[in-house]
Amino acid sequence: MEDRPLADLFEPADRARWLGLVEGVLKGADFEKRLVSRTADGLRIEPLYGSAEPAAQPVRAPGPWRIAQRVDHPDLSTANAQAMTDLEGGADALVLALAGARGARGYGLTVATVEDLDAALKGVMLPLIALRLDAGGDGLGAARLVRALAERRGEDLSSYDLDLGIDPVGVLAASGSLGAVWSEIAPRLAETAAELEAAGFTGRAFLADGRPYHEGGAGEAAELGAVLATAVTYLRALEAAGHDLASARDRIAVLLAADADEFVTVAKFRAMRRLWARIEQACGLDPKPLRLHAETAWRMMTKRDPFVNILRTGMAAAAAGMGGADSVAILPYTQALGLPDSFARRVARNSQIVLIEESHLARVSDPAAGSGGFEALTAEIAEAAWASFQAIEAEGGIVASLSVGKLQRRIEQTREARAKAVASRREALTGASEFPNLAEKPVAVLDVAPVTAPRGANFGAGSAVACDALPSQRLAEPYEALRDASDAYLAKTGRRPSVFLANLGPVAAFNARATFAANAFAAGGIAALSNDGFDDPAALAEAYKASGATLACICSTDALYAEHAAGAAEALAKAGAGTIYLAGKPRDGAEALQQAGVSAFLHVGCDMLALLDAALRAAMRAPVPPQAA
Repeated sequence: MEDRPLADLFEPADRARWLGLVEGVLKGADFEKRLVSRTADGLRIEPLYGSAEPAAQPVRAPGPWRIAQRVDHPDLSTANAQAMTDLEGGADALVLALAGARGARGYGLTVATVEDLDAALKGVMLPLIALRLDAGGDGLGAARLVRALAERRGEDLSSYDLDLGIDPVGVLAASGSLGAVWSEIAPRLAETAAELEAAGFTGRAFLADGRPYHEGGAGEAAELGAVLATAVTYLRALEAAGHDLASARDRIAVLLAADADEFVTVAKFRAMRRLWARIEQACGLDPKPLRLHAETAWRMMTKRDPFVNILRTGMAAAAAGMGGADSVAILPYTQALGLPDSFARRVARNSQIVLIEESHLARVSDPAAGSGGFEALTAEIAEAAWASFQAIEAEGGIVASLSVGKLQRRIEQTREARAKAVASRREALTGASEFPNLAEKPVAVLDVAPVTAPRGANFGAGSAVACDALPSQRLAEPYEALRDASDAYLAKTGRRPSVFLANLGPVAAFNARATFAANAFAAGGIAALSNDGFDDPAALAEAYKASGATLACICSTDALYAEHAAGAAEALAKAGAGTIYLAGKPRDGAEALQQAGVSAFLHVGCDMLALLDAALRAAMRAPVPPQAA
């Protein structure tokens, strides 16, 4: 026996050999369609990358990222208790989500005075934690309250690790309005910065927030381009009022949305640090570490099967942390259903503790360095984001671009493309469009009414700026609307809308397509009624009548379709089936099947959302059969 390392017994691996093996597996199928994927902005993702030389990459300061917990309960005493529980349980940062801010998701702290703020933070030793404000249009007012709180407590403002989150551009993008034109707002921002610095403030006053663009449907490059343009707008406002660029740079932080696409999220956060260093160099500054915050994406959250949100947010938090975020805030898994309870908040907190303390993901400053896939995607996102930033600058800056709707129109195109992917289930949403559970039990949220009185934008009192607001949309909303309609029908009639699975032949023949059909119809709130299969059209028709269903779906193999599908459709139509589906996309004979009574074909890639909407409407219009009522 040869005494050599095992690896030496094999030929060296290279891309050419790998491609040869792949061609054998594909058997003539298109390599590009089968194995190459693309991001929302069309950036190419190869199925295989070689190793890469690590590129020079700005990274987070040594140490783990901050575990940030939201403080968003309208009742001050309850909010304070939640904050104390989170800090005692391992969080080291708080995000104060104030009522009226989009980030409060309909709830939020109702803070009007410094006494209110002091009550919400009672017992919180502010010099020992990081604090970020999410105040929306009341950013300047919230900043004044924090300054007053420091004075009230006799603490030096410079001792606070503080992000005030003032972001009038983000408010404009999210709400479509501001209290004044930009030429009036910019001096106020500079004046606020000067007043804060005179009071000893050394934190970040302004925030370039990517969430409005991400929630509005933007891809990774468009989000980064908007964030860069926002940060540069604040730099210009401060410089024009006499602030030097070095100090102005230190007053700006960035917040990005982190979603469950770990490759894109890691690359996006790495690209953000590269891009900011590029801005600093263009300003003649030596790059310093950017204060980079992350919040898990609202867009990916679902109301249905919300436990899947724990997986989504856990992956997003891990990706943001590995990508270099300084702090990560996880939206609790029930956030889309209402105000999260203590258990949901604990899960959000502990998810990060596991990532940091048990998985040790923060031990390496840049774990993606040298990975061919991550290095390539980081570079591609950075270049695409720079091009997006330049397009905004060419339009006069982000305020001008938003004011005339140019940025919104570009984001709209991406949003519509993604909506089509969600509708066809090419972008699958587990628990909503894929693997739905019609028997899922409700989860608990706090019995707290949403805060109805919004806080107004107070960035000025002159002529208001107005534009088309970017929508805040979760991807699962269209499927959730169908499920809500099904629940209402169930409550009214005692029975869900249902579809009879007209299974042809033995189980081995129909099982795959019957499973596919049941899963697909359940995504629209339609219960599938299955059986052991039929060979006789008359028996099939009788079983359909007995089921009480108003819809039918023929399920079997293409071979059995060719022999029996037309007869089955005719029998079902005579038995009263108003809408008949066929699971699959027959290459031949589709016209004959339609003439026999098949209304639509249910297959991978079809517009599932439109099909389910029509099916649900048809099922709910039909009277409930007496035997099924």
